Amino acid sequence: MTPGMQMPTASPSPSPGHVMTPGMQMPSQPQAQEIKRPRREVIPASPIVRLEDLEAMAFQRNPTLAQAEDSIRAAEGRRRQAGMFPNPIAGYFLEEFAFRSPGETAEHGLFVEQTIPLGGKLSKARRVFAREKDQAVILAEAQRLRVTNSIRVLYYETLGAQRLVELRDDLSQLAREAVDITKELYNVGQADRPDQLEIEIEAERSEIDFLRAQNDWLRSWRSLAAMVGNPELAPARLAGSPEEDLAPLNEVQLLDTLLSQSPEIRATQAGVERARAVLSRASAERIPDLFLRGGLGYNYERFEPVVPSLAGRRKGAEGRLEVGVNVPIFNRNQGGIAAAEAELAIAERDLQRLQLVLRSRFASGFREYRNAQQMVERYRTQVVPRARQGYQMYLSSFRQMAAAYPQVLIAQRTLFQVEVEYARALIQLRQSAIGLRGFLLEGGLDAIGKPGESGARTEGFKLRSASESTGDSDTP
Repeated sequence: MTPGMQMPTASPSPSPGHVMTPGMQMPSQPQAQEIKRPRREVIPASPIVRLEDLEAMAFQRNPTLAQAEDSIRAAEGRRRQAGMFPNPIAGYFLEEFAFRSPGETAEHGLFVEQTIPLGGKLSKARRVFAREKDQAVILAEAQRLRVTNSIRVLYYETLGAQRLVELRDDLSQLAREAVDITKELYNVGQADRPDQLEIEIEAERSEIDFLRAQNDWLRSWRSLAAMVGNPELAPARLAGSPEEDLAPLNEVQLLDTLLSQSPEIRATQAGVERARAVLSRASAERIPDLFLRGGLGYNYERFEPVVPSLAGRRKGAEGRLEVGVNVPIFNRNQGGIAAAEAELAIAERDLQRLQLVLRSRFASGFREYRNAQQMVERYRTQVVPRARQGYQMYLSSFRQMAAAYPQVLIAQRTLFQVEVEYARALIQLRQSAIGLRGFLLEGGLDAIGKPGESGARTEGFKLRSASESTGDSDTP
């Protein structure tokens, strides 16, 4: 090398069958994570809807909450009615008129009859329906939690779908830019026709993924709008991020809280007390009621001439009083008491069954939470940073003409796919945490349980997979 000569700049090796002619220049290099085209306005920038706004709307419009309040009023009406004293019977009596001459009609008058329940039957009946009202209040509280949990699950599902739309849009735009760059490379002999076709196929697949993500976001939004009771609510951008407030949950504390404060447990306990009150009322049925009947009439019958001073005079006004009880000789409500005892045993065993069911559901729910938590942590600290680093390294090598552009595209797609998987994991972590904190309750539009029914409604929280939640999947 003679003095004054300079080393030529490195250039990529031409593809087989192509020759770099003098004066040829490399096309412009792709820019990592810098989208040249603006994002498509799929999700409106404003207004921005908050979770608190949707919850407040649901508390006003969700029909199941109004049903729960109506159920409380109905239970109070039954409690009040159960304590009502029996109405008296009032009437007119006329006796022996067919056996006398018209001028000597025997007697007629008015009477009142009253049944007086004994043995505390009325108070015990009120106690039955008071426990039923307690159940209605707890079921209303449970329904409010179901609505709240369902809204939060759908909110973060929609928020995740919103993020996936943006990621899919970014990837689709990068794929379209890759098509343009590959065309330039092909024109200068740095890419083969199969390379160009492969990049075009990738671009079409990315566009399909974007359209699917858009449809999934619309579905999630419409489900959310239906849950708040306003199906005509226009789609809007949701505030917040799935990464906010991800404090770890304490398994032991959550399980203790679930078994002691769960509305399902408390409603079933109220059902046990109701069954116990029914048994007390059935036992009181053996005590006879008191029947009273009194009246005032006029007797037209004349006195016999036994007493000279009264002979020939009409007997006149007379009073009467009857007192009686039904004697429990044959029917002492034996069957009713036996049935009530069996119902109490059923209710107590149902409480034991529900506690075991909740433990099983909690174990499944916390496993899903722990899996999602570990996945989020690994993706956040290991997978995403490494995918980003690999992409940057390939891009840097390509800019230094030490790597082929298809390698950059592969690393780029890997990075975006990792970010999509990370977003899904965040959604699943959010949903599982909501279920565990919300006593495993879901079904904000399901029919509410009725107080007094045997057993408590225990559909509980059914955790969906992340792909089901967001609707975003790599498979059609």
